[in-house]
Amino acid sequence: MAVELLNDQENLLKKVAASEKLELKKVRAVISLIEEGNTVPFIARYRKEMTGALDEVEIRAVITRWTYLQNLSQRKSDVLHAIEEQGKLTPELKKEILRADKLQMVEDLYRPYKQKRRTKATVAKEKGLEPLAEYMLTMPKSLTQEVEKYISEDEDRASSAEEAIQGACDIIAEKIADEASIREWIRKETFHSGLMKSSAKDEEKDEKKVFEMYYNYEEPVVKVVPHRVLAMNRGEKEGILRVAIQSDSEKIYRYLNKKYISNEHSEAAPHVKEAIQDAYKRLIQPSIEREVRNELTDKAEDRAIHIFSENLRKLLLQAPLKGKTVLGVDPAYRTGCKLSVVDETGKVLHIDVIYPHPPKSKKAEAEQTFINILNKYDIELVAIGNGTASRETEQFVADMISSTDKPIAYLIVNEAGASVYSASDIAREEFPDLQVEERSAVSIARRLQDPLAELVKIDPKSVGVGQYQHDVSQKKLNESLTFVVETAVNQVGVNLNTASSSLLQYVAGLNKTVANNVIKYREENGKFTQRSEVKKVPRLGLKTFEQCVGFLRIMEGKEPLDRTSIHPENYSEVKKLLKSLGFSTNQVGSKELVEALKQLDIEQYSRELDLGELTMKDIVQALQKPGRDPRDEMTKPLLKTNVLKIEDLKAGMELQGTVRNVVDFGAFVDIGVKEDGLVHISKLKKGFVKHPLDVTAVGDVVTVWVEQVDQNKGRVSLTMISPV
Repeated sequence: MAVELLNDQENLLKKVAASEKLELKKVRAVISLIEEGNTVPFIARYRKEMTGALDEVEIRAVITRWTYLQNLSQRKSDVLHAIEEQGKLTPELKKEILRADKLQMVEDLYRPYKQKRRTKATVAKEKGLEPLAEYMLTMPKSLTQEVEKYISEDEDRASSAEEAIQGACDIIAEKIADEASIREWIRKETFHSGLMKSSAKDEEKDEKKVFEMYYNYEEPVVKVVPHRVLAMNRGEKEGILRVAIQSDSEKIYRYLNKKYISNEHSEAAPHVKEAIQDAYKRLIQPSIEREVRNELTDKAEDRAIHIFSENLRKLLLQAPLKGKTVLGVDPAYRTGCKLSVVDETGKVLHIDVIYPHPPKSKKAEAEQTFINILNKYDIELVAIGNGTASRETEQFVADMISSTDKPIAYLIVNEAGASVYSASDIAREEFPDLQVEERSAVSIARRLQDPLAELVKIDPKSVGVGQYQHDVSQKKLNESLTFVVETAVNQVGVNLNTASSSLLQYVAGLNKTVANNVIKYREENGKFTQRSEVKKVPRLGLKTFEQCVGFLRIMEGKEPLDRTSIHPENYSEVKKLLKSLGFSTNQVGSKELVEALKQLDIEQYSRELDLGELTMKDIVQALQKPGRDPRDEMTKPLLKTNVLKIEDLKAGMELQGTVRNVVDFGAFVDIGVKEDGLVHISKLKKGFVKHPLDVTAVGDVVTVWVEQVDQNKGRVSLTMISPV
C-alpha cells in the first residue's frame, strides 16, 4: 500500500510538471519544501537552487495544481470504494474513473451509482418495470405483447399498459441523463453553440439604468467576456434581469435519437423519443445550464481576481517619496478639510481643520492657516484625497502654493479605503485622540511617503482597484489578495524597528499574534540591535525565525549584514568572502567593495564557499546595495503645481496622467480633472491588445491625448495612440 501511495504521488507530481510546463525536479522540490513547513516567499528567495529560481507566482501555481490533483485523487478513491460496495464496479468503469482528469468527469461517471432521493424512475423500478425499459431500448418491432407481462391488479405493479410504458420511459429518461458520455457531449455542445441570454425582469429596480444594455441581450457562450458574465450575474441577483443559457435543442435531440433510436419503425420508437425529450428537458438541460454558468462564472471570477491582484500589486509597489515632510488633506464641504502634517518618518506633527468651501466658507481664515502650516513645517509636498470636494480643494491648494516662493508640489492621492482604515481598530489604537476624519488625513499623507506600509492596514478589497470584487468568491479573492500583499511585503523587506503590526503580519512565517508580540517586545525592550534578538519574542520558534528573519531589516544595528536581504544562515560564508577580498562587514555598500565585487568570479567563489550560484549572485547584489528598495526603480508619482478643469480640455490636447485602475475594457487615467478619463482597450496602442494589463498598469505615468469630452456626464475619452 505504501508503494502504491508513493507511485500515486509520483504520478501526481508528473501531472503537475506537465500542466505547469516545468521540470519534474523543480515541482518535486517545491512540494517537498512546502510539506516541510516552508513559506512561498522563503522558498522563492532563499531556496533558488532547489527550485531553479521559480518566483512566487510559479510556486503558488504548482501548489494550487498539486492540491487540485490530490483532491481529485481522493475523490476517485471515494467513488471507486462507493461503487465497489454496491458490487457494480467493472474493470472498464474503474479504468474510466482512474483516467478522468477533472472532478466533473468523476462526478459524471459516479452519477448512475449515487444514492438518489426518490424519483419517478425509482418508483417505476419498484413496480418491476426495468426489464421493460431495457426491452424498449432494443427497438423491438412490436411492443404490445411484451407490455402485457407487466400489467397486474397488484397494488405495487402497473395497472395499465399506459402506466407500464410511462414507467419504463421514466427509467429510460434517467438512464440517458446518467450516461457520462452523453452529459459530456451535451456540455461541450452547449459551450460550443449555446447562447447566454438576458432579459429585463423588473426595470423599476434599475433606477440608474446600470443594466440597460442587458434588458434584451444575447451573446454566444464561447464569446461572452468575463466582465459581462459578472454584470449579468449581478443584475440577476438584484432581481433586475433574467439570465439563461439557450442551447440548440434540435441538434441535441438529433444526437440522442441517433444514439438510441436504431429502428424508426419500432413500436417503442415514439415512446423512447418522448423519454429522450423528457431526459433532456427535465434532467439534463437544467443541470448542464447550471454547470455551464458555474464554469463561466468561475472563469470570470478568476479573471476579475487576476486583474484586481495585478492592480493591487502595482499599487503596493508604487515608488515611495522618502525623506519628505508631507501635508495630508482630507477634503470636505460641510465638515471642513482636515489637515495632517507628517514628518519624513511618518510621525504626526500637527492636526488642523479649515473651511475654504461652502457652506461655512471661512476662506480668508483657511488661507492664513494653510500658509502658516506650509511655512512652519517646511512642507515639501501636499497630498490631497480624491474624495468629495477634491477638485475644489485642489484649486485652493494650487492657489496657496503659487502665492509662496517655495518649491512645493501637490498631487491627488487615491483615498479609497482611507475611511475604512480611519474607523478601524488599528487606527483607533494608533491614534486614540484623533477624530475619524483626522486619521484619514494622516493616512492620505503617509500613502504618499510609503504606500506599502500604509495600504497594508486596509482590507485589500477596499483600495479601489478592483472590478466586480463584490460579485466574486470572497474566499478566492481574499486568498489571492493576501498572497499579493505577502509577496509585495517580502519583496521589499520590513524595517524591524519601525514596522507596524499590520506590516509585520505579512512577513513570511509571521501571523497577527506573533506580529503583535514583536511590537510588544520592542516597546518593552527598546529597538532591536540585531536579527538574532527576534528569537526572544514569545511564540516565535526556530522554524518561524528561519522563515521570517531574511525579510526583516535592522538599519543601524550591531551587525551590518542585518540591513541586507542576506539570510543569517549564510553569514559565515559571507564573512569568509569579505575576508578573502580584504574587507569587513562594516564596509558593506562601500564604493571600494562594490568595485571589488564587480570583478568577482561568481562560479569560483560559489564552489569555494559551497553556495549555489543563484544564492551567490543574490549575496553579491545585497552587498553592493544593502538598503536596496525594489520600489525605487518604479515610476515616481506625477507631481503638480497647477489645476486643470474639464472645461479646459479640448480634443487633441496632449497630457500626462497617472493610471488609477485597469479593467477588462481599458484603463482609467487621472489627468487632473474631476473624473478619471477612460482609455478604451482599442486606444491603448496600435494593433491588437489581448488585455489592457499587457500595455499598462496601476501607477504608470502615461502620455494621453483627449479624444472626446462630455461635460454634462463628466466623461472624458482618451487615447494613448499618438495622433501624429
